[in-house]
Amino acid sequence: MKKILVFLLFTGMTFSLFAKEGMWLPYLLQKLNADEMHAMGMRISADEIYSMEHSSLKDAIVHFGGGCTAELVSAQGLLLTNHHCGYRSIQKHSTVEQDLLTDGFWAKTLSDELPNPGLTAKIMTSMTDVSDIVLQGVKPNMSEAQRMEIINKHIAELMEKHGNSKFHEVQVKAFYYGNQYIMMSYDVFYDVRLVGAPPSNIGKFGGDTDNWMWPRHTGDFSVFRIYANGDNQPAEYSPENKPYEPRRHLKISLGGVKEGDFTFVFGYPGTTQEYLPSFALEMITQKVNPYRIDIRGQKLKVMKEAMDKSTRVRIQYSAKYAGTANGWKKWIGEDKGIEKVNAIAKKQEEEQEYLQWKNISEDQQQNILNEFKELYKSMTDWQMAYYYFVETAYYHDLTRYVYGFHNLLTLSQLEDPDTAKINVEAKHLLAGIDGFFKDYNTQVDKKLFKVSLRSAAQFPYHAPQPTIFSFIDKKYKGNVIEYAEDVYEKSLFNKPERLADLLASYSATDYKKILDDPMYKYVSSVYSNFYDSILPVVKKYGFRSDSLMHLYMKDIMQWRKGQRIYPDANSTLRVAYGRIEPYSPRDGVEYRYFTTLQGIMEKENPKIYDYVVEPKLKELYETKDYGRYGDADGSMHTCFLASNHTTGGNSGSPVLNADGYLIGINFDRNWEGTMSDLMYDPNICRNISLDIRYCLFIIDKFAGAQRLVDEMEIVE
Repeated sequence: MKKILVFLLFTGMTFSLFAKEGMWLPYLLQKLNADEMHAMGMRISADEIYSMEHSSLKDAIVHFGGGCTAELVSAQGLLLTNHHCGYRSIQKHSTVEQDLLTDGFWAKTLSDELPNPGLTAKIMTSMTDVSDIVLQGVKPNMSEAQRMEIINKHIAELMEKHGNSKFHEVQVKAFYYGNQYIMMSYDVFYDVRLVGAPPSNIGKFGGDTDNWMWPRHTGDFSVFRIYANGDNQPAEYSPENKPYEPRRHLKISLGGVKEGDFTFVFGYPGTTQEYLPSFALEMITQKVNPYRIDIRGQKLKVMKEAMDKSTRVRIQYSAKYAGTANGWKKWIGEDKGIEKVNAIAKKQEEEQEYLQWKNISEDQQQNILNEFKELYKSMTDWQMAYYYFVETAYYHDLTRYVYGFHNLLTLSQLEDPDTAKINVEAKHLLAGIDGFFKDYNTQVDKKLFKVSLRSAAQFPYHAPQPTIFSFIDKKYKGNVIEYAEDVYEKSLFNKPERLADLLASYSATDYKKILDDPMYKYVSSVYSNFYDSILPVVKKYGFRSDSLMHLYMKDIMQWRKGQRIYPDANSTLRVAYGRIEPYSPRDGVEYRYFTTLQGIMEKENPKIYDYVVEPKLKELYETKDYGRYGDADGSMHTCFLASNHTTGGNSGSPVLNADGYLIGINFDRNWEGTMSDLMYDPNICRNISLDIRYCLFIIDKFAGAQRLVDEMEIVE
């Protein structure tokens, strides 16, 4: 299999066009991408980007918190990532009395840096193709279940052989829909401390209004530090730990960027689906996205109204609001982009070309595209049931929290209850009360529950509904608002003192107090329906889809033999490259490739939280006190555009220049280009990055945290 893939990937390559598209595996850069990257202007070797023989740039790239990227920028484990990637940690340390979100935070010494339980930083140590091992014994005529049984067995053996553990994680992931498997090893650090963050009026300037938009003026960065034990190895948090000494950290360039410059992004992109058939795009853009956009829009309205009225609620719900809004706005842009480039029709044209290559007719029985068509026709109702559950139950605070009591109830109802296990579970739940209710408001949560209930009760597809809605129809005559009021009045789960009293003295015989609780009854019905009736069918369709995509992708690689084909993103380390470029989103509109501090002053509006300008920042602007961070044109550049192919997970990724020096921190895409998760168009897809000079300007001139800049290796 490995030899076949190498043949498919490496034969007959040409570089007549600079495609820019793609998220490429770093260990294959020398064979696949180096010539093109050098032709575009790169001055370092592929070996300097990724090497197993010596330290390379890969050693400075960090998978941050499981969903973002960060980069090491000093010999003392200093990390830069996005403000929105560190947002949850900053919010957890914030109170009304000490509001780090609003005021910012800068540790004056190492001892002032703040620990963040649960936050991890992973650094990849190796990447190896293990396709031959994983696919050994797999036959073409096997069912997907049989195939996966063999594959999972081999993966488990590899993980055990290579020492998968808490501090040394081994992953084996599928690429090209299971036509290739790669094993990756990571050092996993659990002591990651908050070092600095600008006020939200800088780190989140423009807020959700500007999210996914250009021009952008957001100082989207935060600063953390990795700590290790006395042997410089990963460890749990301890006051005795020392700053981590990395194998490599990035040098930082103050040279700025100009149009046409070569750039590359090195990070952990989350998920793309570039090879889906047209039927999948239709389901996503015409069914899934519109529903999620609608219900999240309703939730955002509820949260915003409450946040505008209360500082405490704003702190409690700021991260939740941002997470909800991020997907909401992204899907709106994605749908618009798919429509703008006529993506579904383009997919259909490609599918016709594929059928011609296969030399089969559209109506031929063994036509894989017909199988896809029937599959998506059958699975749409069930996929929508899945997303209704996700948006109305999983993404609702109290509902998800209450489901966490399921295990305690199960243990309590055993014929011979284990008192020791019950006590451990009850103490665990008791310990979690303060953490949950710190960021909880009953009135806001109740309003969000009503939004979810209305949506779930109106489910229009052919899939099983939770039985609780029959109860609501019968007792409340379908009035979900009246039902919600009753639930929140009678439930003990939104009353922390009563809940704590129950758990503090809990015994197995108390299970009825949970079982009879109206919120638990709702949760039990909704979650049981999902796990017992919906999820098994969704998984069945998922297996069928995976099986077809495996075969379809194998065909695509054979069909496009001689062309480079990048694998979809799957939260593994990738390189994307392109140029500094402006763009034109629509007729009569031309955007330049950079923004400046002047734009912040032009957007200033003291009445709108997203556009409040910090007085100190205004003073620095008025005196033009930019220090060594100003551009040669005399202005303070804030953000820039490039044509690097990025997605979620690339947040916080370093943007590097032709010499491999850090010039920016990736944090977003343009709204018109969010469709790049499904189809990339080089004419409109752009990644948005924070100019590293603005980042350092804020750290140094605004915050006065010179000690952090002094740690960094800066190229003037």
